[in-house]
Amino acid sequence: MLIGTIISLFFVPWILVKAWVLPLPDTVEEQVNEAIGNGFDGMIVYVDEVGKSPAFYAGGWKDRENKIPADPKSLFKIASISKLYLAVAITKLVNDKHLSLDKTLADYFPELVGRIENAKKITLRMMVQHRSGIPNYSDHNGYWENPPESREETLELALDLPANFEPNEDYGYSNTNYLLIGTLIDKVLGYSRQQYIKKKIFIPLGLNNTFFSLSEVNIDDVMSGYHIGHPYDLKTDEQGMLASAEDVGIFLRALNDGSVFGEGEQEIYSSIYVFKHSGWVPGYQSFAEYHKDIDTVVILFNNTTDPKLYMWNLAEIEYSRIVKIIRNKKST
Repeated sequence: MLIGTIISLFFVPWILVKAWVLPLPDTVEEQVNEAIGNGFDGMIVYVDEVGKSPAFYAGGWKDRENKIPADPKSLFKIASISKLYLAVAITKLVNDKHLSLDKTLADYFPELVGRIENAKKITLRMMVQHRSGIPNYSDHNGYWENPPESREETLELALDLPANFEPNEDYGYSNTNYLLIGTLIDKVLGYSRQQYIKKKIFIPLGLNNTFFSLSEVNIDDVMSGYHIGHPYDLKTDEQGMLASAEDVGIFLRALNDGSVFGEGEQEIYSSIYVFKHSGWVPGYQSFAEYHKDIDTVVILFNNTTDPKLYMWNLAEIEYSRIVKIIRNKKST
């Protein structure tokens, strides 16, 4: 057993071991500074504890080249955290009888029969829950180096491939599910999902710093993103939704306390999707979770990624340590 442990540690980057075993600081601010010392270019943390004003923390660089310090109000590419907003939209449309969770991919997209295996068996519920077996387009070789320029081109990467598994027989995270879900929302509404989500989520919650595209924002408000081995700032690459940490925190609390939902919606959502999420695109990692035991929302953004996902593992460690610091303070 000891030999196995030693061998496994040999293959773990020592920065991960170091981050895990260091004595826990007393404050979130100290932990953020420690994270910067561990190799992150910049980090933003937002903490919303019940009964307290939200707290903001930042360390490192918003823009490394121009030596602009990290700003906790910066806009950040939230990547797959955006799936939470789409899942809420699906919930509302199901509750309003515009969609059915039990209708199939073939019902909604008959043109995809024969191009997506099991299209007649895959339900909307399975797509929301990542239980469809549809291949993940972002697993396509070279996807991140040369991403498609349109939704149609992106979908093509997942068509005419064998299923990863039979529908509802397994779980397999697939961005293709949510590409199809976004397209379905547009189709059933007759107008854009962006317009619908703004009306149903952004405006009621006062999310004035959440956007769908770089075209909607001042680029100087966006935090730079860095991918180890890539020479350039990735800030200007279009990668979907952007938001401030505070806006994500407001949304996440509303998701968990139910205030984002109308009558009958929370029960539907609880049956189909999760109440927390993380996100990754080159240059940007994000973590959003509500911790029920301490009634606290913690959001962490960092702007350094790498091909082997060591920085992802490191960020998970930093996040867990921040939550532990907050718990420790709660218990004293």
